[in-house]
Amino acid sequence: MKRRELLAAVPALAAAALPSWTAAQPVYPASPVKVLVGFPPGTATDVAVRAVSEQMARRLGQPFIVDNRPGAGSNIAAKAVATAQPDGYTVFAITIANVINAAFPGSNAVDSLKEFKPITLIGNVPNVLVVHPSLKVTNVAELIALAKARPGSLAYASSGIGTSPHLSGEQFALMADVKMVHVPYKGSTPAVTDLLGGQVQLMFAPASTVLPHVRANKLVALAVTSPRRTSGAPDLPTLDELGLKGFDTSVWMGLVAPAQTPPSVTAKLRTAAHAALDSSELQAIYKAQAIDVLKTSDEEMSRFLRNEAARWSKFVQHTGIKPE
Repeated sequence: MKRRELLAAVPALAAAALPSWTAAQPVYPASPVKVLVGFPPGTATDVAVRAVSEQMARRLGQPFIVDNRPGAGSNIAAKAVATAQPDGYTVFAITIANVINAAFPGSNAVDSLKEFKPITLIGNVPNVLVVHPSLKVTNVAELIALAKARPGSLAYASSGIGTSPHLSGEQFALMADVKMVHVPYKGSTPAVTDLLGGQVQLMFAPASTVLPHVRANKLVALAVTSPRRTSGAPDLPTLDELGLKGFDTSVWMGLVAPAQTPPSVTAKLRTAAHAALDSSELQAIYKAQAIDVLKTSDEEMSRFLRNEAARWSKFVQHTGIKPE
């Protein structure tokens, strides 16, 4: 064989001598997928993720294991996924909390825009403005009038400093031009407990947390904080409708993967998640928890995350809120 022919044959010989890596790759997913949630079991995010994960498992033929790792406003779970292998076997349930965490100056929170690859949004839970019946107000206008007549005397509870319920109260006070006292708790459960007991007068809380108490006439619901009315309580007006234009502090949630996850993998996860969200079984679970269905492409979710990051960074700077 001539030298030129020998050199030309080397690549083909080398390729033949090596195993076909592409052909050897199993079809994704070939093993269980772990979905990390930064909140305890039973929370709205946990309920939504479990419902979606169960349906995705049926469609993709592998278990989707929900792993609850609460703490640091969901940042512990976020960091675990951001540093995981980008192979599609570790997914994170991102929420508004992760964007708010990163909005504080000097924060060491995960940068959702840089460290994750979007899959899809999966749901939205509006916060509901609820008051204790002893306050004797039946609508938002009466609440604002009372707060203006008694500046600094009304106390609102939240699930912690920098949480969506806290920033809901801050935004309400700013837009309605009222002064209220913020009382932070370590989670929604103790906050709602004290609200039911009358130790605080009002709260912005996830619909799934407080609507059962509203139906039992233990709390009075005045409005929702989402841009549109929620399917879980369609009779409740939005704050935007009532004159606080642009008010939106609903608790959205979605699925993301480590930044370098192959697009083919995230696309497969997105397709399965969207099919799950279309199922009547999942929609029944969502409706019972006052969760509204959301579905997005990766580009739509990227744009949404950028807008949310800019919005909350500006709000935190404007109000001067400090992290806990």
